[in-house]
Amino acid sequence: MARIVALYNTPKDPAEFDRYYETTHVHIALKIPGVRSIELSKGPVMSAVGDSSHHRVGTLRFDSWDDLQKAFASPEGQAAAADAVNLATGGMTMLFFDTMDF
Repeated sequence: MARIVALYNTPKDPAEFDRYYETTHVHIALKIPGVRSIELSKGPVMSAVGDSSHHRVGTLRFDSWDDLQKAFASPEGQAAAADAVNLATGGMTMLFFDTMDF
């Protein structure tokens, strides 16, 4: 499997961010070809030492690294990425990686 993890910093308006993220952005991301599932954080995002600067975490799962790359390059993937950037008024980090199971 492969994953995209989006780490959203605290936005200017957290309530509006959450509303838009859950009702609009997720539905845009679900149109990405090859996405197997989307997982969203719920409640505070904490670090090992307590609070963090992250407000929400979104994880998209794909069957393979190749599927992830094709998905991100697709028009739907580009639309979701552009929407995420517009949504992230507090900034964000997107991580792309392949995984190994043990």
